[in-house]
Amino acid sequence: MPSVHGGIKTAQPFIKVVNLKKWFPITGGLFGRTVGYVRAVNEVSFEIPKGGTFGLVGESGSGKTTIGRCMLRLIEPTSGQVLVDGVDITNLKRKQMAPYRRMMQIIFQDPYASLDPRQTIKSALLEAIRASGEKPSATDAFARAKKLIELVGLNEDHLYRFPHEFSGGQRQRIAVARALATNSEFLILDEPTSFLDVSVQAQVLNLLKQLQKDLNLTYLFISHNLSVIAHMSDRVGVMYLGKMMEVANTQTIYSNPMHPYTHALMEAIPVPDPAIRHQREILHGDVPGVVNLPSGCVFHDRCKYATQKCKDEIPGLDVQAPGHEAACFYAKDLNLQPLALYQKS
Repeated sequence: MPSVHGGIKTAQPFIKVVNLKKWFPITGGLFGRTVGYVRAVNEVSFEIPKGGTFGLVGESGSGKTTIGRCMLRLIEPTSGQVLVDGVDITNLKRKQMAPYRRMMQIIFQDPYASLDPRQTIKSALLEAIRASGEKPSATDAFARAKKLIELVGLNEDHLYRFPHEFSGGQRQRIAVARALATNSEFLILDEPTSFLDVSVQAQVLNLLKQLQKDLNLTYLFISHNLSVIAHMSDRVGVMYLGKMMEVANTQTIYSNPMHPYTHALMEAIPVPDPAIRHQREILHGDVPGVVNLPSGCVFHDRCKYATQKCKDEIPGLDVQAPGHEAACFYAKDLNLQPLALYQKS
C-alpha cells in the first residue's frame, strides 16, 4: 500500500522505524536499583525505500550507532517498531528472527577489530556462507567465497591470508564481502570509512555505491562526516541528543536547512578559504549530558534563536515543506543559508 511521507505518496518502505526509543538504566545503591536513565534514542522515526540510502548524521553521542544496533536487535529497543518489508521484527522470537538476521548485516567502523585474527579470509567467508541457511557442497561454497572476494575488488590469492596481512581498506572490503555472504539485502554502515585514508575512503565508498546498484541493496549510512553523507545518501536525518532534528532529501537539506542545528553542523565544515572562515557562525557551548536532558527543545541552550517557548515545549518533527521535516517551532521563518560547498553532485 502507498504511504504518505512529507506530503508525498510513496510505495511501502522496505525499512521503517517508528517511534524507536532506547533508554539505558542507571543503577545505584546496595540493591542496584534503577536511579535514572541514559536516554540514548528518543522517539525516532524514518523510512528507507528498497535500494535507497538513508544517512544518519550528528555529533558523537547523538544516538546514531544505538539506532543501528536496535534495528538489528543487537541490543533490544525500549519501545517502538522496526518494520522490514512490513513485518515488525522487534517482538519476534529467536527462530522467527533468524531469516531477518541473515538479510540484515552491519559493517563496523574499525576494520582492524571486525575480523578474527586467527581465521583466514577463506574460513571467515565460508563460516558466513554456512550461516546463510544454505547447505552448499564444499566446492560450491568455495566458488561462492571466490566470487564474493572478487566482487569487492580482491582475488582468490587473498582467501588464504590472515587479516594482519591486509591494509585497512582491504580489510573493510573483506568485511563487505562477509556481510554479503548471507545474501543480505539491508546493510547498516556504521562509519565504514572513518578509519581509512582519504584516497582509500573514496575507493570504498565507490565500491559500496556500485554494489548497491548491482545487487539492489538498501543502506543505513551512519557518519559524522557531512561530505560523505552527501555523496552516499538519498535522504538525510540529523540527530542531536537522541532526537531527530531534521529529515529531508539530501539536496534539499544541504541547500535549504531548516533547523538551526543542521545549519550549525554545516557551518562547522572546515573551509580552506580564510574569508569564508571569518564569515561563519560557530556553534558555542557543550553538549548536555543525556541523563538530565534540557527541558523543551534539547537544542535550546545552544541555539541563538531560542525563545521561552523553546525552553518550555518540545517541538515535534513536523512537515515544513513537501518531503522536508524539522523539529523547530520557527523553521519556516529563520531563512538559514548554509555554505554551498558540499552539494550532492
